Amino acid sequence: MQSLITEAKTLGSSDIHLESYEEKCRVRFRIDGHLVERYAIGVEDFPVIVNKIKIRANLDIAEKRLPQDGRIHFHTSGQKFDIRVSVLPTLYGEKVVLRLLSNDATGIEIERLGFSKRELEDYTQAIKRPHGIVLISGPTGSGKTTTLYATLRILNKRSTNILTIEDPIEYTLEGINQVQLKESIGLTFSSALRTFLRQDPDVIMVGEIRDVETARMAIRAALTGHLVLSTIHTNSAWGIVSRLIDMDIPGYLIAGILNTAVAQRLLRLLCNECKSSISFDPVLFPRGFVPPKEVKEHFTACGCEHCHFTGYKGRKAIYEVITLDSDLMELIRMGGSNVHEMLKQKNISLLSTSAFELFQRGETSLDEAYPVLLNNL
Repeated sequence: MQSLITEAKTLGSSDIHLESYEEKCRVRFRIDGHLVERYAIGVEDFPVIVNKIKIRANLDIAEKRLPQDGRIHFHTSGQKFDIRVSVLPTLYGEKVVLRLLSNDATGIEIERLGFSKRELEDYTQAIKRPHGIVLISGPTGSGKTTTLYATLRILNKRSTNILTIEDPIEYTLEGINQVQLKESIGLTFSSALRTFLRQDPDVIMVGEIRDVETARMAIRAALTGHLVLSTIHTNSAWGIVSRLIDMDIPGYLIAGILNTAVAQRLLRLLCNECKSSISFDPVLFPRGFVPPKEVKEHFTACGCEHCHFTGYKGRKAIYEVITLDSDLMELIRMGGSNVHEMLKQKNISLLSTSAFELFQRGETSLDEAYPVLLNNL
């Protein structure tokens, strides 16, 4: 088990999947957001490996009928990090997923995440305001937490009191007070926020706004003079405003406390060792998508030893940053809908624009960019 975890960490994997089937078992690593099969295991050897993991995670090895969750503190050969363990009973045995959590956020630099020059200027200006809310949206695994920690690194000063409530705590940062969510004992995002307000905070980071109660508590914290950072699930930056309105937050309140809305995605980059160039047919674009520039040829994924035969090596974040100015605030207050025209006038780059540029430069494939182009129609 130890060698498996060490190998996954070396390859930059975020998760290890151990799965049991009728005639074979397998191990898959999630690399750059996609699962890659690494090993096949004999059916007779699989329960032994599962039990070893359960013992390390302080789980009940006799319980095979119910799901279990645990945590492993992994420490070997200079490496030290936490692993979140999830065990799920399936038809032919138990499926185990190990989430490898990086313990140190000191190497995360906001300049290297993927912001364009203007997006970085807009974002850093927004987080320097003493109060208000900064919300980052995107699906699970789009790098929202990494962006939040890069932000906290900038805000982390000796004169600042920073509190976070997270599920799970993926990174640790010295000088920041981090709290692990425990819903089973009543420690939820909203209950933690209530206590935070009595802890004299300057900056509050909430892992995710999942419900109306948490949204209202976050807004209350922002209104009382605190800077609140959080994530929310929407398809676009402006979709954050729509989601808050759906949660019955009045438009005038959103306009008053939302500093900036950010949407982000992670796109896999083509492997430079094996990508190949072919002529491009515009019909391949999503129906209704109008490309800003003509594309005559594009690169496709092939696969080689360097990229574990996936065709991709590494990922890059793309962003959509909307900083609220007086025009956008007024639009929110009035409940206006012509936001796309206004964003175009203000030269705000959308996710689809950034995805197209990566594709047009040959850094990613159309398969990777397609979902983003489709979502922004």
